[in-house]
Amino acid sequence: MQDGFVSVAARTPRVRVADVDFNVEACEHEVTDAAQGGAKIVVLPELAVTGYTCEDLFWQDKLLRAAERGVARLAQRVAALDVLVLVGTPVIAGNKLYNCAVALKGGRVLGIVPKTFIPNYNEFYEARHFASGPREVSYVDFAGEKGVPFGTSQLFSCESVPNLVVAAEVCEDLWVSEPPSIAHARAGATVICNLSASNAIVGKASYRRDLVVGQSARLVCGYVYTSAGWEESTQDVVFSAHDMVAENGTLLAEGEPFGHAQAQSEIDVDMLAAERRRLSTYEAAPSPEAAGYEVTPFSLEVGQTRLSRRVDPHPFVPASARRRNERCEDVLSIQSYGLAKRLSHTHAGSAVIGVSGGLDSTLALLVTARAFDLLGLDRSGIIAVTMPGFGTTERTHGNATVMADALGATLREVSIAASVRQHFADIGHDESDHSVTYENAQARERTQILMDIANQEGGLVVGTGDLSELALGWATYNADHMSMYGVNASIPKTLVRHLVRYVADTCGSRELADVLMDVLDTPVSPELLPAQQDGTIAQCTEDLVGPYELHDFVLYQVLRRGFGPRKVYRLERYALGESYDDATMLKWLKTFYRRFFAQQFKRSCLPDGPKVGSVAVSPRGDLRMPSDACATLWLKELEGLN
Repeated sequence: MQDGFVSVAARTPRVRVADVDFNVEACEHEVTDAAQGGAKIVVLPELAVTGYTCEDLFWQDKLLRAAERGVARLAQRVAALDVLVLVGTPVIAGNKLYNCAVALKGGRVLGIVPKTFIPNYNEFYEARHFASGPREVSYVDFAGEKGVPFGTSQLFSCESVPNLVVAAEVCEDLWVSEPPSIAHARAGATVICNLSASNAIVGKASYRRDLVVGQSARLVCGYVYTSAGWEESTQDVVFSAHDMVAENGTLLAEGEPFGHAQAQSEIDVDMLAAERRRLSTYEAAPSPEAAGYEVTPFSLEVGQTRLSRRVDPHPFVPASARRRNERCEDVLSIQSYGLAKRLSHTHAGSAVIGVSGGLDSTLALLVTARAFDLLGLDRSGIIAVTMPGFGTTERTHGNATVMADALGATLREVSIAASVRQHFADIGHDESDHSVTYENAQARERTQILMDIANQEGGLVVGTGDLSELALGWATYNADHMSMYGVNASIPKTLVRHLVRYVADTCGSRELADVLMDVLDTPVSPELLPAQQDGTIAQCTEDLVGPYELHDFVLYQVLRRGFGPRKVYRLERYALGESYDDATMLKWLKTFYRRFFAQQFKRSCLPDGPKVGSVAVSPRGDLRMPSDACATLWLKELEGLN
């Protein structure tokens, strides 16, 4: 339960139609088994106590009284378990019969939520037996208890986990144009439980899955769905036990139809609450009471929930090859069309790019070639400038040259060695002092050259820096930090690699593909320190600031999810623990937070560039962060981790 993770289970028990004693034992078995597996919320199907397919037996008082006693018995049998149970049963209230979800905890009936929308079409004739439940909450006597809340406007709020607020709807309620879950979520529910009996017909499972996942996305909620199984009566229809757990548009777990009749995973209620706060368009009542809801408290023991859900170690890069290729094509289109618009609007006669033979400048060059093709411009207007300095190696210099030729760009070479040495003399810097001045002087000289060539050619400078570098501040202020349009500014380093590989795989040119593959095999480096004696790169970025694989994972969790250091570290260990030890992850996590706060001033004056994903650091929209913000709170929490 720590960090907002709550384990939930959708279970379909065995059933015998109208055999309440058997069904109660089956429900107890499922609840006990799920609780032993760590579940804190267990959802059982619609009318599970009696069976959904009792038809006119629902008019038999004997069955209804047995069901009421069965619920009381189930409540007592699971009373010692630290779990909230929702089970389906018929309930008499006044002179009507209702199809209800009953919430149980600690041996008590916490509340009864009746079904709102009663089908009466095709094979479903519920309106023959059941009435539509009232929205307003009243109080009834049920299962040996006095004054049990009854009505659809109910929430069950966990006192020990403040963001865990549970609500229920029943089967058809989800399929209508305005499901009750909309009002539940607006009133504050973060977890919606659906007790269902949805029959199996061709194509329905896929539609049902989309419905559940889509509702979790629209309401920014967790959605737990369980359905009746094949042991219901098969007189006219068959039920398939389709169980699902979804969270904000993602299917976390699924017991597929006619398969394993259960689904269990962990819903992150803290994340859901934070996401709702972030979305200005999310409609919410100031309080449940203001929305006309009755709130019943319950409590769960707080401990560390064992995670079983998948946490993507590479959140910016889809695992599936098909989806990864689709992502790459989308990103390249956004980049190239964005640049094409800027070239067209400014009537630029050329585009100037500093090409180093590294990943970022390679991607920027590929994008610029696409943009020129879109505008019908001759690629010779792309001026690829290689500017060898003190650390430039033959490998990267050669790759930059071959790539420019393969793409039909105009290649210019401008050595910076003489001009930088003159600058050192002007400011009195000893060339043997390889401090930050030595490095940054080269970076700024290169940017000055690019800007001046752009002036000569009536063009604009295309920036090459990526999102990961900007997040860490790994850019020289007013050097590679600056351009006239930064096409890579919202692309993390881990995705840059796949974009380049995608072009290599699809470009149709062996010459270009070969050089792109060699770029991919080259260590990431700014090449600002002299090469080693064997001519290889002496300065590897990831040795200095840490693995981009780790930083990109952290970047996503911090900026997209808003998670704090402890939760980020926990997820990092869970997702990447097989590749890195704890000490390594913690070391670079501290580096991320220190650099992220200290380097905000660089991000506060970034040039324009296209946003391609849900994480970006543009000061005009995505990251409105003061440059003088203190990292004290975050670093203090990190110091307590081990």
